[in-house]
Amino acid sequence: MEISLIPEVIFNIGSFPVTNTVLMTAFIAILIIIGAWLVKKRISLIPKGFQNIIEIVLETLLNLVDSVTQDRKQAKKFFPLVATIFIFVILSNWIELIPGLGTIGVEQEHHGETMLAPFIRSNSADLNVTLAIALISVSAAQLAGVTALGFKKYLGKFFVNPFKKPYFIGSFVGGLELISEFAKIISFSFRLFGNIFAGEVLLTVMLMLVPYIIPLPFLFLEIFVGFIQALVFAMLTLVFMKMATAEVAH
Repeated sequence: MEISLIPEVIFNIGSFPVTNTVLMTAFIAILIIIGAWLVKKRISLIPKGFQNIIEIVLETLLNLVDSVTQDRKQAKKFFPLVATIFIFVILSNWIELIPGLGTIGVEQEHHGETMLAPFIRSNSADLNVTLAIALISVSAAQLAGVTALGFKKYLGKFFVNPFKKPYFIGSFVGGLELISEFAKIISFSFRLFGNIFAGEVLLTVMLMLVPYIIPLPFLFLEIFVGFIQALVFAMLTLVFMKMATAEVAH
């Protein structure tokens, strides 16, 4: 067994390589779409069964968003993106708990050696995926800021007249703010990727060495870590959107 930082290619569509993380991303997207469609189709004024669970989860998330924004109208505006990110990331993180991790796949020739390319790999353990989510999160914050304040006023957070009192201080702070916006992308990407990849490696090694009983504590640990990472990602997105819409006097 070889542990690889890059996702393994399962098959190719023309010149486009389809990796295991691409498959898992498509699987989660389809799962969320079908789940939302089923809930919408069977929704009723008196909730029961699965609808109860969905309503509890969404209401809890909405109340959490509301506690951060302190503005119900703004909370409802930010909620769809924050909830979607949370649900997508937590499902991506928990894929590593599916039986068959690192053991079920296709054998491929690699540099003269036969290697196993597993079907199941958490897409959060692929830096490309975490980078894509980070770009969406940070871009949404910028869009929220421009929408709330206007383009000129929002741009004024980063580019300030250096000859206006206090001299040059505003420009310096604005420059730091601009740098921090790019730093968020790196921070978001590597935090999620590092935690989930490390957990996946740990689970794979433990399952290969001791397949019974012993890995159970690590499985419960990864359930907790997966939840916390999804919550942190979603809440940071919310905080950045809230900060972007706040007026700042230089």
